[in-house]
Amino acid sequence: MQCLGEDGLTGLPQPPAFGIAGYKNSGKTTLIVALLQELSSRGWRVGTIKHAHHDFDIDHPGKDSYLHRTAGATEVIVASARRVAHIRELGDQNPPGLDELIARLVSVDLVLVEGWKSGAHPRLELRRAGVPAPAIAGAAPGVRAIVSDTPLPGETLPVLARDNVARIADFILEAVGLPARRAL
Repeated sequence: MQCLGEDGLTGLPQPPAFGIAGYKNSGKTTLIVALLQELSSRGWRVGTIKHAHHDFDIDHPGKDSYLHRTAGATEVIVASARRVAHIRELGDQNPPGLDELIARLVSVDLVLVEGWKSGAHPRLELRRAGVPAPAIAGAAPGVRAIVSDTPLPGETLPVLARDNVARIADFILEAVGLPARRAL
């Protein structure tokens, strides 16, 4: 049996994480989905963490978990033979940091992080024609390359074509020190 620390984490080594950052409508989710398909086809077990800037809810009226939570449970776990969901009410607590969230993912080889424009984790910045936004790379450390659908003359970071998902996957794996394919 493994003992959990005070914060509920196991103390196991964290999987490497790599972020996909960009402004609204830059294509973050579209790229993450394509990368998940590419990386899982190579044998990698990939987890994701998505940063939500707005209030969201996965628990809805009429569901037993909703009844448990609204009756006062601060944590609810729903488990079946296929999946497990963990809902934690934060109340007035600070939201968990990215490192804490990554530490919760114990059965993956790699974590893709959507959002989190700031932080020390390595990430790609998405730029899309027609989506005017300031560059993230100059304001935040950790941006390793730009993914764009148009040429970016004068850019000092590597620029990866957004439609070359295999090359983007190779870049991420190399950056976190994983081989192109998972040894089975």
